[in-house]
Amino acid sequence: MQLYTKEETIGQINQLGQSRRPFLFIINYLQDASYVEEVERVDSSEILYDLNGFTNQSSLNKSVVPSALKESVYWNSFPESFESYLRSFDIVQRNIFAGNSFLTNLTCCTPIETNLSLKDIFLRSKAMYKLWVRDQFTVFSPEIFIRIQQGKICSYPMKGTLDASLPSAVRQLMDDPKEAAEHATIVDLIRNDLSIVADRVSVSRYRYIDELQTNRGTILQTSSEIQGILPDNYLENLGNIIFRLLPAGSITGAPKTKTMQIISEAETYERGFYTGVMGYFDGNNLDSAVMIRFVEQEGDRMYFKSGGGITCRSEAQSEYHEMKQKIYVPIY
Repeated sequence: MQLYTKEETIGQINQLGQSRRPFLFIINYLQDASYVEEVERVDSSEILYDLNGFTNQSSLNKSVVPSALKESVYWNSFPESFESYLRSFDIVQRNIFAGNSFLTNLTCCTPIETNLSLKDIFLRSKAMYKLWVRDQFTVFSPEIFIRIQQGKICSYPMKGTLDASLPSAVRQLMDDPKEAAEHATIVDLIRNDLSIVADRVSVSRYRYIDELQTNRGTILQTSSEIQGILPDNYLENLGNIIFRLLPAGSITGAPKTKTMQIISEAETYERGFYTGVMGYFDGNNLDSAVMIRFVEQEGDRMYFKSGGGITCRSEAQSEYHEMKQKIYVPIY
C-alpha cells in the first residue's frame, strides 16, 4: 500500500472530508506513515476491512467460511522471560517515581505459532473493528478511537482488563485501586485531548464493563465515554482534528510527549502500525479504532503485540501476566 507523510495525510483527509467523499485511513503509531484511499479505490486483494459494519467484504465472503478455516485453532505463544520484561518495567517505573509520567503504556512483541494465516485470522475473528493488510498484519480491535456524528465527537478509552472466570471478577476489577487510578488518568487525558478540538466536553459514562470473548475464554474490560461538540467547519478540518488527538492516549500515557520518550527507551522493538489508528469516513460520519490486538508477519514468522498501562501502583508480575493474557484471537 502507498504510504504518505503526516502533512500529506492531513491535506488528503481535509480535502476528502470537505468534498464528502468516503475514504479509509490507516495511521501508524509515530504518525509518519499513513494510508488514505477513497473507498471505491481500495484494492480488496491487498486490504480487507470490516470497521463496525463498514466493509469491502462481499456478503458472500462474509457468510461463507472456507472449510479449511473450520479446523480447530492451534495457537501457541512464546513471551519474553519475566526477567527481560522486568528490565523494561523498571525503566518505566523509575520514570514514574521521578515524576516524568503518571501512566505509561508498556508493550511487548511476542513470537507466536498458529495454523492460521493473517487472512484466516481476519476472516474468523469476531471484533467490532478488523483489518487485514496483505503479508503485513491483521488487527481485531475492540477499542474505539473517536466517532464523529453530526458535529459531535466521542471517544471511548479502554483501560483495565481481568479474566472473567476469576471469583467475583467484576468486583475485583472495579475495586482494584491500581486499575481505578489508571482508568481515571486516561479519562482525564482524553477529556483534555478532546478539549483541544471541541467545546462542551464531558464524561457521559464512566468506567463501564464490556465482556470480550476469546479463544481462551472471556475477559472483562472497562471503558468510559467522553463527548464534545466540534466547530461548524469540522468537515474541512478532519485531518487536523485526527492528528491533534494522536497518538491515542490509552496506548501512550500521560503526559504524552515525555511518556513517548519513556516508551522508546523501555520497549525493545518498533511498534510500527501497532497502536496506531484505523477508520473510515462515509461521506457524513467518521468512525475509527485504536489498532490493538495486533498480529504482524515478518517473513515466515508471526508476532503478537500486546501490553498494558503501568502506574506507581503497578506490580511487575501482575503486569507481565496481563501482557500475556492479551495474546489471544477472538475465535470461539
